[in-house]
Amino acid sequence: MEVSVDQIKALRARTSVGIMDCKRALEESGGDLDKAENILKAAGLAAAVKRASRETREGLVEAYIHPGARLGAIVELGCETDFVARTQEFKALAHDLAMQVAAMAPQYIRDEDLDEDETRPPEEVCLLKQTFIKDPSRRVEELVQETIGKVGENIRINRFSRFALGE
Repeated sequence: MEVSVDQIKALRARTSVGIMDCKRALEESGGDLDKAENILKAAGLAAAVKRASRETREGLVEAYIHPGARLGAIVELGCETDFVARTQEFKALAHDLAMQVAAMAPQYIRDEDLDEDETRPPEEVCLLKQTFIKDPSRRVEELVQETIGKVGENIRINRFSRFALGE
């Protein structure tokens, strides 16, 4: 099936994926934008799994201070190259993660980090398992994997810290 430039532009606007990948997904889905978006998400998740073993020696540290300056968080987010660390997608992810840490006060990054005596559910205390504060239909882990698919590199949350007056 031949896809139009307008369809490719629309899918690219929805997903931020490359033009050729959008074209392939639209051809595979028969021109259905929703199906094409699902194809691209699945491909992004598969790419994230492949990249998971790559080293992340570059990245950035993002700080978020809540209005009123009584609550804040710092997140160290790693990626493979300094080029990706300077992209808007990566910076936005770092900012969203810092806001998530400030709002939800996770104790661990992933469920593998849980202490043996931890009784709270991973969805409450593990950053990657938490519901994303800006979109409750998604988990933080999905947000990270989508960004990995967009930027084409492994991304890893190395560490975080949360500060609140009186805590």
